[in-house]
Amino acid sequence: MSATEPPKVRLDDLVIPHPEKTFFVRAAGESMLGAGIMPGDLLLVERAEDAPSGKIVIAALDGEVTVKRLYRGRGRVLLRPENPAYQDINITGRDDARIVGIVIAALHAC
Repeated sequence: MSATEPPKVRLDDLVIPHPEKTFFVRAAGESMLGAGIMPGDLLLVERAEDAPSGKIVIAALDGEVTVKRLYRGRGRVLLRPENPAYQDINITGRDDARIVGIVIAALHAC
């Protein structure tokens, strides 16, 4: 590298801590507008089978995939949208519900 050449920075080194467990998902729908996730956004997801309360997760329900904020409290586990036009989804004790990953970044066009 010459003195006039700027240092090279790899974006994946900055935002992808575990590349072997990371994948992208394209967002659809408006249930997460309040979290800044817009339809068409590219979500960077780290594969995980569980997540702490408050994290935005990718969850599979009856073979469908959804993006919601995970909430644990009062003996319940909920998937909570960030748009008041949508309802919470109670996944307490459901065999057809599982966490697929935790959203670590949302990329959208300006």
